[in-house]
Amino acid sequence: MAASFLHCSTTSTFSSTSKTKLHKSSPSYKPIKVISMSQNHTSWATINSEVESHIEQALSGRQPPMVFDPMNHLIFEVPRSMAPALCIAACEAVGGQKEQAIPAASALHLMHVATYTHEYLQLSDKSMVPTMSHHGLEPSIELLTADSMIPFGYELLAAMEDPANKNSESVLQVMIEIGRAMGSQGMINGQYLKFRCLGLDGEEPCEEGVMDQVFEKKGGGLYSCGAACGAILGGGSDEEIGKLRRYGLYVGMIHGIMVHDKAGKEKRLLKLADNLRFLALKELEGMKGKNIEPICSLMDGFSAFLRVQKFHFPQRV
Repeated sequence: MAASFLHCSTTSTFSSTSKTKLHKSSPSYKPIKVISMSQNHTSWATINSEVESHIEQALSGRQPPMVFDPMNHLIFEVPRSMAPALCIAACEAVGGQKEQAIPAASALHLMHVATYTHEYLQLSDKSMVPTMSHHGLEPSIELLTADSMIPFGYELLAAMEDPANKNSESVLQVMIEIGRAMGSQGMINGQYLKFRCLGLDGEEPCEEGVMDQVFEKKGGGLYSCGAACGAILGGGSDEEIGKLRRYGLYVGMIHGIMVHDKAGKEKRLLKLADNLRFLALKELEGMKGKNIEPICSLMDGFSAFLRVQKFHFPQRV
């Protein structure tokens, strides 16, 4: 299968993304090879399976069953996020081993499940429940179960500490990263902005630009956190952590746009997503010699989305 080649522009923060005119040519630009989704589908699926297995093992035998059985149910009921897999891929990209990041990736998955369940709790016939296959639990049980996943996630993180490997500082840093990403300045802020903008049924008109903040706080924050945590645990330098953090931010925002605008009707958002893809790949340019191909492959899903929508932008050369 033919591989695609993408050129990249540069910026350091999202705030300038939609306002900055991206340069379409420069002698310093070099293409980054992006391997096809089909080549990486198995590896991403394997990583997600390992994360879920780690959680299942941690839940095994826990008492009382009336508390932990619903947790096991919700883990597989909520749509997957690629943030946990990105955490592991980022760890490997900076020279770490996936075993170093699996507990953190598992905690990220638990946090994702908890916040997703809170956001789409079935409170009324008009509640936004777009992608959960069905609600197998009563709303009150779903709420309590989601609440219990957050401290359980931190328990998994705390168990990572190993004095023999002198990783206490890294583990603490990861706990802070996740707390910040999932808290009032991150995911919860994004959910609040979304409900204030769209309403509980998701059908209210929304001011231009507000949803951009939602994409940044929700998907962007989660993916950014995953990439940064993986790089921290893998022993990455401050520069590598920063690059992967920004890459995760851009990719997470792209995925948020794809979920929000499945039909591809909002051309402004599609253009923003294309710019974000451009910026994301630029962050990986300086990581030569690193195992970045799996991380690059996350872009393929967006490329396929654009092809389906028949929405094309001028090729950057």
